[in-house]
Order: sequence, then structure tokens, then C-alpha cells
Amino acid sequence: MKLVKLISIVSLTAFTSACATHQAKVNFDKNSKIDTSEYKTFVWLNEAKVLAPPIDINPVMKVRVDDAIEAAFINKGYVLIEDPKKADFAISYTVGNRDKVQVHSYPVAYSSRFSWGRGYHRGHYNDVLMVNDTQIVQYTEGKLAIDVYDIQSHQPAWHGWATKRLTSKDQESPSASIKAIVTQVVAQF
Repeated sequence: MKLVKLISIVSLTAFTSACATHQAKVNFDKNSKIDTSEYKTFVWLNEAKVLAPPIDINPVMKVRVDDAIEAAFINKGYVLIEDPKKADFAISYTVGNRDKVQVHSYPVAYSSRFSWGRGYHRGHYNDVLMVNDTQIVQYTEGKLAIDVYDIQSHQPAWHGWATKRLTSKDQESPSASIKAIVTQVVAQF
């Protein structure tokens, strides 16, 4: 009976942690040689805004990402200007997704005599057979990376990114998901 409880607890814990992984994972890297504390103004690095657009990029989604990134920097107090020579930094981004497969394999014990565990049962000892319960999950993971370049030195100053398992909710209301993820990434700057 103890083995059944242990397997139940392990399965419940794995399920709970799998549900929690639908949150965006956000991180950043900063060039320590560049001081960004005096930045006030920014421009887009190029007219396309996205650094390297994927071949199959959705143009409507691209506009949503462009607008969300621009708004996030403006909401942090930076001013978007037209003249790149007068800006403190330039921004750009990359976006994409990939299909992934996740395999979970859990040991499950059962007896050849239809009772759980190892022990004395109806006058004889049971032999415990061990098998694996394997679950295969296919999903799509999206990634957004935002880059900041120092205008004076022409060097990368900061790189922030987020990865997230895309859910049906993300696909139904992409504007809210994009805005939330962009805000989380830019908050690190």
C-alpha cells in the first residue's frame, strides 16, 4: 500500500510541476563594459524592427510584437525618437517557435496475482513486476529575444529573452500573451 501512495504522490507532483511550466521563463545578459544608466532615448535598429524574421512569420503578429516592445520601453520612461544619431540606444528583436516532444517515464509496480506490492497474500508470496508508464507530450515553445545596442560604441549592451510553452489560450488571445511576455523581458532592462 505504501508503494501505491508513493507512486500517487510522485505522479501528482509531476503533474503539478508540468502545469507550472506553462509560465514564461525570462532571463537576460548584460554587457558589463557599457553603462546603460544614463539612457533616455532610443530608436529601432532597422526599419523592419525584427532582426531576422522567420520565413513563416505572421505579419499581424509581427505588428503586435513591434507595438508591444515599443510601448514597453516607452512605459519604462524611454523616449522613441526618429534621428538615430541623437539616440542613446537602438533596439531590435527576434521571435520564433519550435515543436518539442517531452517524454515522461514513471515506474509502476504491480503483482502477478492482482495485488499491489510485495508480501504475503493468500498463503504465498507475490512476485512484483516492474513496468514503466510512459507519457509523450507534444507542444510548441515560443521564444522572444530583445536586443539593445549602444549607439556610441556600436556594441551590444543588453540581451533579454523569454521562452514559453504556447497554450491554446495564447493562440486565442495572442495580444495579451505578447504584451505580458514583452513586459516581463523589458522589465529586466
